[in-house]
Amino acid sequence: MVTIRKAAARGHAQHGWLESYHSFSFADYHDPDHMGFRALRVINEDRVRAGSGFPTHSHRDMEILSYVLEGALEHRDSIGTGSVIRPGDVQRMSAGRGVSHSEFNASKTEPVHFLQIWLIPTARGIDPGYEQKTFPPAELAAGLRLLASPDGAGGSLTVHTDAAVLGATLRPGQSVEHPLAPGRHAWVQVARGQLRLGDSPLEAGDGAALSDEKAVRLVATEAAEVLVFDLA
Repeated sequence: MVTIRKAAARGHAQHGWLESYHSFSFADYHDPDHMGFRALRVINEDRVRAGSGFPTHSHRDMEILSYVLEGALEHRDSIGTGSVIRPGDVQRMSAGRGVSHSEFNASKTEPVHFLQIWLIPTARGIDPGYEQKTFPPAELAAGLRLLASPDGAGGSLTVHTDAAVLGATLRPGQSVEHPLAPGRHAWVQVARGQLRLGDSPLEAGDGAALSDEKAVRLVATEAAEVLVFDLA
């Protein structure tokens, strides 16, 4: 079964310095039919104005991934981490028993466009942690690259939940496939461009939930960037 979540149906918030689209309920946007999918709790598509950002705030018991599409995002947190995240970088912050952090646009002139992703961890109260890795463009262009997994397989980030996150940048006509083990589910999020999921056309901002399927099969109808979540 495949259920499409169109970009135009997402929640939307416009704060001047921040424009955000919510695939699932978040902050002031509440939709009881879209509270997340399996362990995937949040996918926010954020655009932050130059020189602006999220001031210091706190989280607990959540695996938070940042995936930058354009620009540069500056991260600081209460466990002593400071970094700048750019396209090709993926950051994981484990909030665990509690962490405070801030994210700001690292540029004074250009906006930053990124995806903020939350995954529910399998255990509560773990030690807070941080990890960031760069994935070369050639690896993302070659097919679905493992970006995050419970055991850090293949040089991926380590997430404390039963989920694998894969990403790809696809040229027009390129196809990729990710098999799903029995009992597994998947979420597909189109970051840019257009593609087909089986017979279903998807475009930037669209998402799709898959259950009782044997594989995720994608074909780019134009240049596209996509994330696939393999979930328990």
